[in-house]
Amino acid sequence: MADLFAAAYNPDVLTCLANLSNDEVFTPPELANQVLDMLPNELWSDANATFLDPCCKSGVFLREIAKRLIVGLADQIPDLQERVDHIFQKQLFGIAITELTSLLSRRSLYCSKWPNGKYSVTRFESAEGNLRFRECQHTWVNRRCSFCGASKKELGDGREGLETHAYEFIHLKNPEELFNMKFDVIVGNPPYQLSDGGNESSATPIYNRFIEQAKRLNPRYLIMIVPSRWMQGGKGLSSFRSTMMDDEHISILVDYENAASCFPSNVHIDGGICYFLYDRQHSGKMTHTFHTKQGETIVTERFLRSSLSDVVIRDYREISILEKIKSSRGEYMSSIVSSRKPFGIAKDFFNSPQRYPNVLISDTPFDNCVRIFGVKGHKGGAKRTSAYVSREAASASTTIEKHKLFFTTSYSSGAVIPPEPILGYPNDICTETFLVIGPFDNEEQMRNCFDYVHTSFFRALLYFRRGSMQVTKSVFEYIPIQDFSKPWTDEELYAKYGLTDEEIAFIESMIKPMDLGDSNA
Repeated sequence: MADLFAAAYNPDVLTCLANLSNDEVFTPPELANQVLDMLPNELWSDANATFLDPCCKSGVFLREIAKRLIVGLADQIPDLQERVDHIFQKQLFGIAITELTSLLSRRSLYCSKWPNGKYSVTRFESAEGNLRFRECQHTWVNRRCSFCGASKKELGDGREGLETHAYEFIHLKNPEELFNMKFDVIVGNPPYQLSDGGNESSATPIYNRFIEQAKRLNPRYLIMIVPSRWMQGGKGLSSFRSTMMDDEHISILVDYENAASCFPSNVHIDGGICYFLYDRQHSGKMTHTFHTKQGETIVTERFLRSSLSDVVIRDYREISILEKIKSSRGEYMSSIVSSRKPFGIAKDFFNSPQRYPNVLISDTPFDNCVRIFGVKGHKGGAKRTSAYVSREAASASTTIEKHKLFFTTSYSSGAVIPPEPILGYPNDICTETFLVIGPFDNEEQMRNCFDYVHTSFFRALLYFRRGSMQVTKSVFEYIPIQDFSKPWTDEELYAKYGLTDEEIAFIESMIKPMDLGDSNA
């Protein structure tokens, strides 16, 4: 019984909160301190240094900073109450993301949700102290917020009394007017995304806007904890990614392939998590630490930008392999992979047939029909299915009459083995659930490509380029096209590109053998 209570007892309420699954992820105190350890030690004994958390949820960053300053300023301000008053009233500032988190953060920081009350460790004249929350409104332009990109359909109309997610920090035209002061350090774990009114769980990243707004304040140091998806993908993140890759003020980047290394396992963050230190005085290479999902740690001094790709190559061991492939000057699979919705039919076709009243759907073939592949069911219970529909249901495509492969558009970002492709014969089409690879002139070429997809070489290169669950044609841009008039083995591919024993071992340590077989049902 003693062991049971020892395992269950958790003395820090903020650690308990961090174990709650939420789109706005709470930061565990241990992670907050790892992040703060990147800052120079002299800050903790600087009585003039100012700190801002622009996205307070639990107040953990400000609380842990306060602990450090209380120790670091002991010699300069010997009286404890005087020291506490100075730190809380002149050095620490926060902006809460909701009214509820403002109360929680004040309770964490001041030991009272009312810092002008008798229970507060320091007495303010106002009821919010230096930790504010302001109700903000989205600014709708063409039914999108011009500041954060939120959908009016999702967060605007008919939501009286509900959270609007109009975060003050990124809805300010002049953020320098905050508290009417400059900040030496800005640190936080911002909200990650907002529903954008698209299909199912479609969402738009928002953490990038917190980073961009924080940079406008020109702090000495900026630290943010954000999803790693921006490095290789993410809706609308191309410009942000390019800017981050070229920003030589970033001195430290710590990247976890598995977010469970930072957050409790019940908090799933697709593609991993990272945090970085932006140092205004730094210029040049960064210290990049990559923690693999296998538990390996790869530390390099590097720039994020590479001539090999317009996205970040997270694992430095991939670079030598990609350099050899690029030197062959061949074409890449991305050139024969379709864009989304290759035949103009949405992914909800089998789940919501009532939306397609003019389309004849049958379990058996009929005149002038095509076979369509898709998915029926929802997350956790979705299964592949097929039916026959009139040819007119599909938009014009040169691939209808050809052999091709159908490749899923979504699977776990941590999976190195993709779901089985579907063999697509002439008069086969698919919903938006799949991309089309091809077309091929004959069945032999199709099957040889099908076998190529199953090689460790192919699957490793596919994994190198993926940063999230979503699979787009760009994910195939590291994979070279082969001569599909013949089959290919890993041994032939390794020899063709001159891979070393070490590079081969790296690939095969990632990829487990997989049985081949048809997939057309």
